[in-house]
Amino acid sequence: MPEAEPEEGSLIESASRLLRILMRRRWWFLLVAGATAIGTALVLLQLPNRYTSEATLLVVQQQVPERYVVPTTTTDVSEALQAMTQEALSRTRLEAIIAEFGLYPRQKKRLRPEQMVELIRRDIAIQPIAERSRRGNVNSFKISFTAENPSVAQQVTGRLTSHFIAENLKTREVQARNTADFLHAQLEDAKAKLAEQEQKVREFKMRYLGELPEQQQGNLTILAGLQTQLQNTVAAMNRAEQQRVYLESLVRGLESLAALGAPLPGTPEVSAVPGPVQRAEAELARLEAERGRLQGIYTPQHPDISRIEGEIERARAALERLRAAQAPPGARPSAQPQQLQPAGLRQESSVAQIKSQLVANQVETENLSKEYKSLRAAIETYQGRLNQTPVREQQLATILRDHDLLKQDYSDLLRKKLEAELATSLEKQQAGQQFRLVDAPSLPTVPASPKRVKMSLAGALAGMVLGLGVAFVVDSRGRPFYSEKAVSQRFAKTLVVGIPVLLTRAEKRVRLWGRALEWLGGTALVAAVLVTELYVYLHG
Repeated sequence: MPEAEPEEGSLIESASRLLRILMRRRWWFLLVAGATAIGTALVLLQLPNRYTSEATLLVVQQQVPERYVVPTTTTDVSEALQAMTQEALSRTRLEAIIAEFGLYPRQKKRLRPEQMVELIRRDIAIQPIAERSRRGNVNSFKISFTAENPSVAQQVTGRLTSHFIAENLKTREVQARNTADFLHAQLEDAKAKLAEQEQKVREFKMRYLGELPEQQQGNLTILAGLQTQLQNTVAAMNRAEQQRVYLESLVRGLESLAALGAPLPGTPEVSAVPGPVQRAEAELARLEAERGRLQGIYTPQHPDISRIEGEIERARAALERLRAAQAPPGARPSAQPQQLQPAGLRQESSVAQIKSQLVANQVETENLSKEYKSLRAAIETYQGRLNQTPVREQQLATILRDHDLLKQDYSDLLRKKLEAELATSLEKQQAGQQFRLVDAPSLPTVPASPKRVKMSLAGALAGMVLGLGVAFVVDSRGRPFYSEKAVSQRFAKTLVVGIPVLLTRAEKRVRLWGRALEWLGGTALVAAVLVTELYVYLHG
């Protein structure tokens, strides 16, 4: 507490001193403060009024649910608004607006086009109003323009608003169309790659026809049938060999009897064993049945069908030869009964018949041998196909994997292309996200600037501060003494004598009139300032 008293006393003393300075230099204070306030008001009254027209745009979301039509535009509204703002404030568009509405006629004479563009940019304001909490996108924003003419401000704001609405629709439609075009190009590329891969699959299957995994079961069935045929052919060859040995022994026996002159026994019965013609007919019937079975599995161009056709043709030719061999050339039915034929003729006829059977047996053996070789070759072919099936399966799996990937890629691109086309159609029908005019551009009736009342009050306050400063400076220049304390502080010696101020009656009268004139002048000055401020308030 003892330390606070000197500080409080110094503050009171400083305030008292400042008040005394203000009283002594009151006219400096009043003249500077009044002149500043009146000058500020007069300058403000000369400034032209500027009017601001505002319009509010609402961001309307897509009218069709996104689960039905996926939008192609991924840019949020804030980013789109920034991009459109840059486009709207471009030099070309602003110069067109300046020329259309005849803006800034006075400044146009002394400013360059670049400066005119900067001037109109300062008069345009685009401000978001609110943001969503879920995505952070704006859902509405204001567009305003400030001009000296309220009608011009309204017209320019309307033009900017129309531009934002049209530009948003155009931008979204262009993005959707570009997306659809890009996906179409990618789809055509994927389609070409898929067709090329399908051609590779077809070429692979045609090149390795018969060795494919899906033909494995058929090859096993055919191989089992060929092995059965081979067994039957081997059995037929054994029977033919037995018959040949039997017939050769008969011929040798008849020839030996004929050489000895012994009577010829009855013609041996050799028909107990099926003849070559019957076996050839049975083999032909089997081949035709095999051909019918293969035709139910493969196409007529299949190699197995061609092979069986060749075997059938060979079997038919062998059957014709056998039939021709069993009918002796030039055979005529004998007019005489057999019992009337001489023994030599009957012997020769029996030998000739057995020899013809030997010839038929030889032909049959040759055919069976050819068939055996053919069956062995076919069996080796099908065994080779079965051995190659695992290799072809692995190779085909690699090709089909690439084919499936390309097919999946093509399906995805096709789905995306259809979605992009739906989005493009939606944007053309103006059913996507768009800007809707909520508040039309207003026609301002009150000037937005300058703020004359605030500025004039600020000028008056600045005048008072400036007046205080001038008064303090003027008072400190001469360093006169206005009190005994000031003298004692200036000189070290103690003041002994003090002379009071003694005024005559005339001097008192003059001082009284002077104070009255001072009060009158001060009152007039203050009244002038108040009238000026009131005028500014009424016309501001």
